[in-house]
Amino acid sequence: METTALPLVVGVDGSDGSLLAIDWAVDEATRNGLPLRLVHASLWERYEGALPTMSRERTSEKVLAEHIVGSAAERVRRHNPDLKVSTAAVAAEAVSALLDEGTNAAALVTGSRGRGELKGTLLGSVGLAVAARASCPVIVVRGDKAALAGSHGRVLLGAGDPESSREAVRFAFREAEARGCEPDVVRAWRRPARETADDRASAADPAHQHEQRASALLDTLVADTAAEHPTVRLRRTPIEGSARKVLVGRSAAADLAVVSHCTVHNSLRQPPEIDIQLEP
Repeated sequence: METTALPLVVGVDGSDGSLLAIDWAVDEATRNGLPLRLVHASLWERYEGALPTMSRERTSEKVLAEHIVGSAAERVRRHNPDLKVSTAAVAAEAVSALLDEGTNAAALVTGSRGRGELKGTLLGSVGLAVAARASCPVIVVRGDKAALAGSHGRVLLGAGDPESSREAVRFAFREAEARGCEPDVVRAWRRPARETADDRASAADPAHQHEQRASALLDTLVADTAAEHPTVRLRRTPIEGSARKVLVGRSAAADLAVVSHCTVHNSLRQPPEIDIQLEP
């Protein structure tokens, strides 16, 4: 019996960030043969219960929610009329709605900013809140035109602990193979704070030792997945510095930045207004 592929779920709210997320998701779903599911969450029942009857008829949040998902579906069809797409307008809080959708999704996709004037919308900081708790990959879409078009030909993977990063590694390799590009696997390392200048002078080459440990961790992290994707060319790079600064710098030449617990589509390029935790 043929199994149905899990959908790529996109949080939509009609904002510019949402439109970018939809366009990116269309390409991603087409590339991987996945259906799309467009979801808008709004607590319209709470709003409407507080309004006079005539005002409710004129300003129905439910009607607005249905219009948002309908317009999003039409945008998808204009980009790819053959792509299977479903919609849902959910009367729920945004984080809870996306977490529920994530239990039956190949991945969740949001924009980097939503319509801040509407409470309960899906995007912005909600995307990162969801990333910390979702049971599937979470992609926050942002970046320049080259990255959004996949022109860099590189998937950046921030290597964390091997135990907690396995799914991130698999995701990065699948994306690199589907896109026909190379994964750039990076491990940031730093000298311990307790290591004094005298210690560094007397030791043989402590910097080299730290770099070797980072390189060995990279080898351990990618060994099994690399063997499963023998056609994927791999770049391993241990770099001295903080994880945040290293990944921000490397993301400037990447189409997709992948880290443990969250996947941020080119979101590290600009120092964001939201904090991104790169390590558990």
